[in-house]
Amino acid sequence: MFCNQCEQTAKGKGCTVKGVCGKTHEVASLQDLLGHALKGLGLFAHEGRRIGYIDETVNRFTAEALFSTLTNVNFDPERFVGLINEAVRLRENLKDAVNESGGDTEFSLPVANLQPAGDMEKMIKQGEKLGHPCSNNAPEDIVSLQQTMYYGIKGISAYAHHAAVLGREDDAIYAFLHEGLASLSIPDLELDDWLSLVLRCGEINLKVMELLDAANTSVYGHPVPTEVPLGYKKGKAILVSGHDLFDLKNILEQTEGKGINVYTHGEMLPAHGYPGLKKYKHLYGNFGTAWQNQQKEFPEFPGPVVMTTNCIREPRESYLSSIYTREMVGWPGATHIEGDDYSEVIDKALSMSGFSEDEDRGSVNVGFAHKTVEKLADKVVEAVKSGEIKHIYLVAGCDGAKPGRNYYTEFVEKTPADTLILTLACGKYRFYNLELGHIGSFPRLLDMGQCNDAYSAIRVAAALAEAFDKKVNELPLSLIISWYEQKAVAVLLTLLYLGLEDIRLGPSLPAFIKPNVLEVLVEKFNIMPISSAEEDLAATLGK
Repeated sequence: MFCNQCEQTAKGKGCTVKGVCGKTHEVASLQDLLGHALKGLGLFAHEGRRIGYIDETVNRFTAEALFSTLTNVNFDPERFVGLINEAVRLRENLKDAVNESGGDTEFSLPVANLQPAGDMEKMIKQGEKLGHPCSNNAPEDIVSLQQTMYYGIKGISAYAHHAAVLGREDDAIYAFLHEGLASLSIPDLELDDWLSLVLRCGEINLKVMELLDAANTSVYGHPVPTEVPLGYKKGKAILVSGHDLFDLKNILEQTEGKGINVYTHGEMLPAHGYPGLKKYKHLYGNFGTAWQNQQKEFPEFPGPVVMTTNCIREPRESYLSSIYTREMVGWPGATHIEGDDYSEVIDKALSMSGFSEDEDRGSVNVGFAHKTVEKLADKVVEAVKSGEIKHIYLVAGCDGAKPGRNYYTEFVEKTPADTLILTLACGKYRFYNLELGHIGSFPRLLDMGQCNDAYSAIRVAAALAEAFDKKVNELPLSLIISWYEQKAVAVLLTLLYLGLEDIRLGPSLPAFIKPNVLEVLVEKFNIMPISSAEEDLAATLGK
């Protein structure tokens, strides 16, 4: 196996025996094989669009299949066998349809005619032989950009899937997924072609984040400031982890009146700010703090856990019988729920002990998405002009267990009292419960939501730039970004597409960004690795 798609990849280069995330060699090989199958599907989907033929089933499947290969989403080899076979079945159907519509289907590329081996063991060997879906024969710099784009479209696919569940789709997003996959099979693309694709990946991710924001807010309303308990109360319990608000709503509806309290975990915390979800009185609080403690905390939770996406590492084997997975999520030993019937989870919750008593662990505030913060824009501008606010930080991104992530806690702890901190995604669990006080009538720490709510941060930055009649890069604003997996890669590419400069990225730079590519990013955007909290604070406060 070879996998370098996440920040924790072995030795900062790539996992070659077993993933640091817990992914096995067998699963890695099947994911590679699926990647090659999707490249073939992408060729025909891209050609189909050229002649005006679009297959909506292929669109949604492509996003779902890419989504299944994200870090920590699906480690179930059986489910990859089904996805690989389905990718080839859809490819052959699409090939016939495109041919009948007058398209060119005579591709000599191997992925255009790839046939899966007969069983799982043979598929694993086939994946081993094919290797990583990005070309190993191209020059290092091109492979670097290929991998950056490939991991970026994986992030896009997750957001596209969540939006599609709520009925929001845009063919321009699917078109880029297919173009990106098809491009991985074209041998004569030059360095500039790949750089263009990478930046377009950021452009399309902005589009899909906007689409998902519209989907969430149209169904659940715009988030509002909300205080969320971190403790628990006596009674039966279900914990929901991940990103998918639709799954949470279904669980809330089906548990209403049954004496079960529903708790959030990880990136589900922002759900408490949505009016359409917070109206359920049994949506009680958030259980669990830092990402690295999840292995410890999940087995202590006295009820079943529903995983909607990639928010925990490999669960303890002894606890798998209490874990239920959704959508493209899969873990060997866990129960996968098809459809939207949660009766099995509810029965499990009623059979488990639940909490025996109440416990107060304090609370945190959520709900400072763009609609709320834009209303505060005049106050923020006034505070900056008066000197009450000296600087604004966006401390955002993903979390992980690798050493170095305490930097983000130290950074936030050491920010002066006259600075404002915006945060989003799961990286905030390093510091989200710190008592940082207020500036005027609003908290210094404003939680903007999930990783896809980077769209909110972009909206707020644009509003402030307009208010000050400046460019975003001229604002007293610094971006301190942590990354872990592929959605964070897509968000970072969006920031680069928008031309944002001076981004500090950590705790380490992506293994797939090779020296020459990094040199281009430094020259064009002044992107830089984090150093120490003290040094970076000093540098940014001088801005």
